[in-house]
Amino acid sequence: MSTIEIPMKINVKTTIHQQGGKEVYELAVFGRYLEKDGASFLKYEEVQDEGTVRTIVKVADDEALILRGGAVKMRLPFRLHKKLRGSYEMPFGSFETITLAKRIEHADGLIDILYDFSMQGKPAGTYHLEITFQEDNNEHS
Repeated sequence: MSTIEIPMKINVKTTIHQQGGKEVYELAVFGRYLEKDGASFLKYEEVQDEGTVRTIVKVADDEALILRGGAVKMRLPFRLHKKLRGSYEMPFGSFETITLAKRIEHADGLIDILYDFSMQGKPAGTYHLEITFQEDNNEHS
């Protein structure tokens, strides 16, 4: 059985709450959506100063995983109310990360993850990741 990848328009909004206030980052990209083995996958690429970063977001029930490859390598696993170790690799070194997911929601056209994030054992804030996506009828490939 082949898995169908559906072209999507994707909007990624990240809100970071830290002691000093909050920062919001938004990204609009084209990508693909597919469902496989009871999980949903969203794939997209973004071009940064360091180069292209490929991102895969996987969501299933009360778990999620964000994988990034290319110019930035990152593996952030999430499970509701559990602390999980991940990794973040940059040209100058690799960092251990810890996520504690407070909310993982997945509905039609929406992935919503709220989590506490620590890097190298130091709290880096509470992150709210809202990804909205809709089918892109004009193929851009």
